[in-house]
Amino acid sequence: MMNSPPVFIDLSMDEQVQELRKYFKNLGAEISSEKSSKGVEDDLHKIIGVCDVCFKDGDPAQIDCILNSIVSIMITISLDRGENIILAYCEKMIKAPNVALTKVCLQSLWRLFNNLDTSSPLRYHVYYHLVHVAKQCDQVMEVFSGVEQVKSQFANCPPSAEQMQKLYRLLHDVTKDTNLEVSAKVMIELLGTYTSDNACVAREDAMKCIVTALADPNTFLLDPLLALKPVRFLEGDLIHDLLSIFVSEKLPAYIQFYEDHKEFVTSQGLNHEQNMKKMRLLTFMQLAESNPEMSFDTLTKELQITEDEVEPFVIEVLKTKLVRARLDQANRKVHISSTMHRTFGAPQWEQLRDLLHAWKDNLSAVREGLTQVSAVQLDLARSQKLVH
Repeated sequence: MMNSPPVFIDLSMDEQVQELRKYFKNLGAEISSEKSSKGVEDDLHKIIGVCDVCFKDGDPAQIDCILNSIVSIMITISLDRGENIILAYCEKMIKAPNVALTKVCLQSLWRLFNNLDTSSPLRYHVYYHLVHVAKQCDQVMEVFSGVEQVKSQFANCPPSAEQMQKLYRLLHDVTKDTNLEVSAKVMIELLGTYTSDNACVAREDAMKCIVTALADPNTFLLDPLLALKPVRFLEGDLIHDLLSIFVSEKLPAYIQFYEDHKEFVTSQGLNHEQNMKKMRLLTFMQLAESNPEMSFDTLTKELQITEDEVEPFVIEVLKTKLVRARLDQANRKVHISSTMHRTFGAPQWEQLRDLLHAWKDNLSAVREGLTQVSAVQLDLARSQKLVH
């Protein structure tokens, strides 16, 4: 995450205001060099209104000092009078003309964000614009590491559900091209903010969530999406049918769906070859659940690949760590040790319960055996002591 040094300015507030006014006037801004008679809030409004003039100067170090001075004044303004000022400043920060100055603006907003009281609702507005600016200079992961980090940032003053929905949409947008896994988690979190009362209005968000999860090459457990209220409202739609195939069907079901709805798949921005690759892996996982041993012939038939492609495919599967298996080239077989389940419902819970009971019984047998061995050794030691 970015460092956020506290704001320290040696000049008094009045002196800073005077110097800022003079500085911007000298740059050609339409601002008086004299302080406002209405107070510091009016001074800030005037200064912030022209502060983007300094972007023409082009010296990042100088501009950073100027913005730091403005921030040092802003954080002294009371909450009830500071919202419009801070929003106006944030709007200026998204207008930097190049990457170097965008990074300066990013640092300034991060400084402002961390110097506002953690209970201030204004932090939300600053962070929202902060993400915007971070996207412009490819620094998103410097200010956003995950959903839990975002929640912790606002722990003392949680934004409204509508505000978080707006922020999650932005975070999805700025991460979807660089980190699909994170983007998918953001969308799932977004859908979780809807209730039964308003889930019906989340249609677009639900569709984006599904598409992002399907496109992510590292997301394979898709079953939880079906339980999300906004996704339920899509039942009967093609996108829901496609999700259901990725949740529990095998490769042939996807191929048939694609043949029937090629234009739909393409219109969603999904790549057919990537979908095929993912469905082959999901099909292999499903086969592995009930088949501890599979022949190459079975795999070529079920996955619709050639025999020469079996070994490279299995190696790719093993890299995901979703399945533990061993190739037996001599006998043209794959031996399965374990696999992640594609869905985890009542049958899987029953299987887990049976496994735990078996472990418990085995441990009891081991303990009983050790007790018997210990008793025999103790009797032997006593008998030997009596002989001596």
